[in-house]
Amino acid sequence: MARFLPAVFAACALLPFIARAAQAADAPPNVVLVMTDDQGYGDLACHGNPVIKTPNLDQLHGESIRLTDYHVSPTCSPTRAALMTGHWTNRTGAWHTIMGRSLLRKNEVTMGQIFSDAGYTTAMFGKWHLGDNYPFRPEDRGFQEVMRHGGGGVGQTPDFFDNAYFDGSYWHNGQVTPVEGFCTDVWFDYAKRFIEANKGGDKPFFAYIATNAPHGPYHSPEDYIALYPDMNAGVASFLGMISNIDTNVGKLREYLRESGLEDNTIFIFTTDNGTANGDKVYNADMRGKKGSAYDGGHRVPFFIYWPNGKLTGGRDVETITAHVDILPTLIDLCGLPFPADLKFDGRSIRPLLEGTAKDWPDRILVTDSQRVRDPIKWKDCSVMTQQWRMINGKQLFDMNADPSQKNDVADLYPEEMKRLTDFYEAWWADISPSFAEDCEIMLGNPKDNPARLTCHDWIADGLTPWNQSHIRKAVNDPDSFGFWNVDVTEAGDYEIELRRWPEETDTAITAGMEPGEDVPGVPAYRTTPGVAFPATKAWLKIGGQELTLPVEEGAKGVTFKLSLETGPDELWAKFLDAEGKELGAYYAYVKKL
Repeated sequence: MARFLPAVFAACALLPFIARAAQAADAPPNVVLVMTDDQGYGDLACHGNPVIKTPNLDQLHGESIRLTDYHVSPTCSPTRAALMTGHWTNRTGAWHTIMGRSLLRKNEVTMGQIFSDAGYTTAMFGKWHLGDNYPFRPEDRGFQEVMRHGGGGVGQTPDFFDNAYFDGSYWHNGQVTPVEGFCTDVWFDYAKRFIEANKGGDKPFFAYIATNAPHGPYHSPEDYIALYPDMNAGVASFLGMISNIDTNVGKLREYLRESGLEDNTIFIFTTDNGTANGDKVYNADMRGKKGSAYDGGHRVPFFIYWPNGKLTGGRDVETITAHVDILPTLIDLCGLPFPADLKFDGRSIRPLLEGTAKDWPDRILVTDSQRVRDPIKWKDCSVMTQQWRMINGKQLFDMNADPSQKNDVADLYPEEMKRLTDFYEAWWADISPSFAEDCEIMLGNPKDNPARLTCHDWIADGLTPWNQSHIRKAVNDPDSFGFWNVDVTEAGDYEIELRRWPEETDTAITAGMEPGEDVPGVPAYRTTPGVAFPATKAWLKIGGQELTLPVEEGAKGVTFKLSLETGPDELWAKFLDAEGKELGAYYAYVKKL
């Protein structure tokens, strides 16, 4: 008996640990979602690329459930909008990457909001590209911790000026924060800090890591460029950025494993569109690249790994799937409350992931590349089934017989052309009424006051100045000069300061700017010399008021004071020289007094 009692006591002492282990097994899973930028299906060694070095992603591929016929949009913002909402891109308002058409409508419910409302601690790191002003920023859409650059990439117009992938300044929870190191390393470092700070809490975490790499301009740490000595600078840097991502994924997975978090963390790796630069090396026998309606523009990798959910083992799911499926799938896998009155365009693919699907329907999916001010019917679109791809309503490809989409068989299968055409017509009729719903940047809201507006979001007919080399060049295409869609949320007195250069440069409106330092890879945006513009007056139009003020010598901005009524409006702003030549005011700072 004496020998038995210590064993009983020991067993009793273990009960709390056993109970906690059982509780942990039943706990909602954490989620880490990694999405890279402009990396195509063929930009991985595990998919047959003979040059690229991606050992950690190859290992993840070997351990994961893989979607091998997974489709997104052919460009950046559109994919992000569909991923975040489970809605067709064009329905969300974000069918372009610039021109005010990369803003995610304020009535859309995002992945961040759904996870946050379900009790998760949420965070976003890197590239958002769905709006830089209230109410479009990630911190406005359910993400509690945010570390991001501006616009669609480091060095684009909304970003902190003269950022160039290394040692930049980014927005951490709304505050400009200088950092050291390569941008991808920064995003993963902040994600690891977030996980470390929350791993012992009573809430699961959701970390969305969206790298701007390997999007151009192609900059990479030199050690990674050196992995590809036989390539030109652009390709070597592009591949180097991917290898750097690979290293970061490997380190993060190792951290999750060592921290005891791996088993109950859903780990996803995917990309936002087809390759931008890797097709020069290998394109997995696909036709097209980023922006294309052919599969090379939108068929991308998707790996999901979750030991506790038995999503392991290196199995392929060959059934066609899409970005609109991911949010409903995560809601299903994580057991989240389904948002009331919310209907997804996608569906949960959990049965496919778990290998339990029976009588799965032959779905028809649509992807397109608009990249225009207002969507155009049949523009750069692919209507897809498991077997068929109808391109632009004119071509048809049998993917079973012709995965490289070389042979148009539209004339041989008129019944398939009609079936897919009828679906597209109904799809377009369903989504097109929403096209007229403008996305307005809110002015006067205390969450974003003053609001920093940039020409990246001008509504225009031409190509707006979307990166900082355009600002330096003083791009002045009349078709690119446009207005901001705004909504004055509170009537009252406002100050609107117009600038050619942003505040952080502390530079006069009329001044030029010396080239900035270069970084490894191709020339950085900031190496473009800044052209002077001899502005003599500033012009502003809003709220039925058209005002002009002189540009004083050495002035860094021109400030208009005026009263505004509530409601939607257009904000127009420009500078003029003595001869009447115009230059759009690239930056406007709007403050409710």
